[in-house]
Amino acid sequence: MKLLTILFITFIIALLGTKIFQGSWNFLFSGNLGMAVFIIFTGFAHFKFQKGMAMMIPDFIPAKMFWVYFTGIIEIGAGIGLMFPSTREITAVLLIIFLILVFIANINSSKKKVNLFKADYSGPGMNYLYKERLPMQIILIAWTWFFGIYLN
Repeated sequence: MKLLTILFITFIIALLGTKIFQGSWNFLFSGNLGMAVFIIFTGFAHFKFQKGMAMMIPDFIPAKMFWVYFTGIIEIGAGIGLMFPSTREITAVLLIIFLILVFIANINSSKKKVNLFKADYSGPGMNYLYKERLPMQIILIAWTWFFGIYLN
């Protein structure tokens, strides 16, 4: 849930910035900028913590490092896509699908107690999944839908 501070702080700063510099609250821009910064940040994490991320992927999926880097690129691209009105809605739809699909990796990593940052099996386990990751995933999906589709 600590990661959500990136989303919320970016949103608040952007919202205040639009009020100060444009004279009105721009929720559409601020909400999408918040998600863009968040998802780009997590996309870059795929390159910094690639070994831990590879451990999250279910055993039946081959070429784990490929998928780690590929999904990192997808996240960075999604962040960029949310910032352009012409690509925002399709990006939001695809990002929601992506967030649902990668939750499978979150379930797997929680079962295996993967510690993403240390790339070992000292992680918090299923408790993290239920108390932090699932609520965060719901917030991210709802946020993406609200600012990327509904308000768009």
